[in-house]
Amino acid sequence: MDNAIYNSYSQIPSLNVSRETCNDLEKLISMIQEKNKEINIISKKTSEKNSIRERHIIDSAQIIDFIDLNSNSTCDLGTGGGMPGLIIAVAMKKIKNTMKISLYEKSYHKCVFLKEVSEKLNLNTEIIQKDITAIKKIETGTIMSRAFKPMPKVLELVNQNFKKFRNIIFFMGNSGKKTLNDTLKIWDLDYEEKKSLTNNNSFIINIKKLKRKVS
Repeated sequence: MDNAIYNSYSQIPSLNVSRETCNDLEKLISMIQEKNKEINIISKKTSEKNSIRERHIIDSAQIIDFIDLNSNSTCDLGTGGGMPGLIIAVAMKKIKNTMKISLYEKSYHKCVFLKEVSEKLNLNTEIIQKDITAIKKIETGTIMSRAFKPMPKVLELVNQNFKKFRNIIFFMGNSGKKTLNDTLKIWDLDYEEKKSLTNNNSFIINIKKLKRKVS
């Protein structure tokens, strides 16, 4: 393992990164690159190893300290190519082996990829090839949402389709402040923010409670 690569993962203090974890993440990067030749896992613009590591792996892993470790399940809504779900599943091998990561994804081909990665890296995941909007009474710990749907739509989905959850993690981009301010006009939220490690204009938001405002 190249020390530069190891040090890049070490910038996430709460990840408690090990050589084994680094090796798994590097294997994941190689699998993403290979599969990206067949289907669109990630943008071609970010398909170089360094770019995948910074913009997808480290970006996803930085939410690790928001994951509720008191729960036995965590879910990733519309996971696509597995970010952040697969990355969190890799981290959980060292942190909490019993936690299952449920990855919701409609695409058959992407689900095949998610299963291939999970088997090769021995991850504790459940790949659910269904439209999350059609599933009711879901119970989980942490809910993760990265590049899935706009925040107001995800909150509505959680409010209607989840029977029980602990918290919701959102990745907020350049327009995140405006999105959050618009959302707060509709929802009362108990939340905290954390500045992104990979983009000065982005941040992570961790919502612990939500309640629709009376119009």
